[in-house]
Amino acid sequence: MEDETPNKPFIIAIDGFSSCGKSTLAKQIAKELDYIFVDTGAMYRATALYFIRSEVNLNDVSQINEALEAMTISFKNIDGNNVTFLNDENVESEIRSLEVSGMVSEVAAIPAVRRKMVALQRNMTDADGVVMDGRDIGTVVFPRRRCKAFCDSRSTYSCAKKI
Repeated sequence: MEDETPNKPFIIAIDGFSSCGKSTLAKQIAKELDYIFVDTGAMYRATALYFIRSEVNLNDVSQINEALEAMTISFKNIDGNNVTFLNDENVESEIRSLEVSGMVSEVAAIPAVRRKMVALQRNMTDADGVVMDGRDIGTVVFPRRRCKAFCDSRSTYSCAKKI
């Protein structure tokens, strides 16, 4: 479990329902504070893309675990845009494809994938400051962070005011 100490970088965790505006809010906050934005949805999309490319059988636990061990995901700010990298390759456009979109929910439901994403998300906090959004960010990934917000479609504006 993560620990919040004064020596750790500041993390803003934005949790909420699907399509409520939490990603838009997180991007705006990250830009305003010059923090890194971690797009957790893009992480699951990148994983789905990796599984497609590697022809991973989603019913084969050993294949899934091997693929997860060989996969890295990172984010970089390029000209003011958040870009997703899969094994050091810019895949920002490819992870938005229909093929990936059609598979991402199934991949995200795999327990080993969820465990790997949580571990990666916790490890992405070595930067000076991070804004991370996604379901379960404030409850599972960073339950002890002081700066958390839960947003739904009606409260996204009030979340911005709290942060």
